[in-house]
Amino acid sequence: MKPACLITIDTEGDNLWAAPAEVTTENARWLPRFQALCERYGFRPTYVTTHEMARCPVFVAFGRDLLRRNAGEIGAHLHAWNSPPLRPITANDSLYGPYATEYPVDLLREKVSCLTRLLEDTFEVKMTSHRAGRWGFDGGYARALIEHGYVVDCSVTPGISWKGSLGRPDGDGGPDYTACPGEPYFVDLEDIRRPGCSGLLEVPVTIMPTSPRIVDGIREMLPPRALARRVLNRLFPPLTWLRPGRGTGAAAMLRVLERAQVEGRTCVEFMLHSSELMPGGSPVFPDADSIENLYRILNTVFAAAADAFSPSTLTEFATAFSPSLCRQRLRTACSEYLDRTSAYTGCGHACFSRRGPFARPSRSGSPRRLVSLELPQPAFEVRSQDPGATRISPRRYGLDTLTGRVTAAGTLRSGGRLQRFVHSPAPAPSGGNRTGRAARPVAGRCV
Repeated sequence: MKPACLITIDTEGDNLWAAPAEVTTENARWLPRFQALCERYGFRPTYVTTHEMARCPVFVAFGRDLLRRNAGEIGAHLHAWNSPPLRPITANDSLYGPYATEYPVDLLREKVSCLTRLLEDTFEVKMTSHRAGRWGFDGGYARALIEHGYVVDCSVTPGISWKGSLGRPDGDGGPDYTACPGEPYFVDLEDIRRPGCSGLLEVPVTIMPTSPRIVDGIREMLPPRALARRVLNRLFPPLTWLRPGRGTGAAAMLRVLERAQVEGRTCVEFMLHSSELMPGGSPVFPDADSIENLYRILNTVFAAAADAFSPSTLTEFATAFSPSLCRQRLRTACSEYLDRTSAYTGCGHACFSRRGPFARPSRSGSPRRLVSLELPQPAFEVRSQDPGATRISPRRYGLDTLTGRVTAAGTLRSGGRLQRFVHSPAPAPSGGNRTGRAARPVAGRCV
């Protein structure tokens, strides 16, 4: 099976690099040409969309037609500094562009909620994909996304640190992603830069080293601030984005695609800003000639990608990617929790329901936190402290997508009768379990 090719477009106002006092959205008129190019090669882009673009009639018409034809996906792209509710945290948020992670958590949740409702009401589809503005992302932000039913994020830029790029003038800058995985992973809500067992899949932008190994070896021998190293970095950048721009043309991106295939990656993710498709909409593409050159690059790269990769939107990829990774995530979580505690509590009935691999919204609109899986092989064995009890190996497990807590349903024969149990990493509440009966301690071990 071919690896997936994901095309993501940060769909936002015109030339925001200049921090304009008034945000315009003229670039929406230039999107049909790009969409036509994608469809020519069979690609279905994901347009992660800001508040101002969701209010733009031209883009709204474009997005509704896109969804009607199933030619792509609309996701969310939160620019916290100009997305309501507006409660400034600097003297001029539009000028400084604070990271979403620099806002109070409660305000960040309100902003996520407001943008999500706007996009869902406008396009009449559930929002499930997301990218943070200025790449600013952390655990609190991830929790807010999960609470609102998102299943996939694409904010991580592996190998890149944004610490030197300030948001708040008195802040610490952006996140440091230098040690992040380059492949998709479920985030750890305590530190989104490492794999964990939450319900949010992170699909990092494809950024890879493409220099010859001998060049990388020479680079490592040179002092970080040496002139020779800076010259070498200019001639052979340490990392190459799957994104056209200064110093990144068709040849460099083709090397990224080739290396991704050699490494056996599950996907590649291309990114671009909608304003970069319009002359003068960005510093990199200031005129019509630069836009024509951009399209020559895109034609070359998309033609190569169409032969070697399978097209997918972000949410489609997350859905297809989930079964094996959910099982891996569950095994990891089982191991972690069994290392911490051996406490099990008795329960009068199973607490599982089949709700798919992700926490999808219920009819009431609230996210479903508990999901269940059935493994062909057990993750661990269970035995009662009663020496006469029969050991079992449960195959049905549950996972709380907000906390990562693992539970296991099974039947334990103890004292001549069958008893249901549920695993919990924390001791049962005082006064017994949900059925009102006293909890029976059980020990477990990984197998």
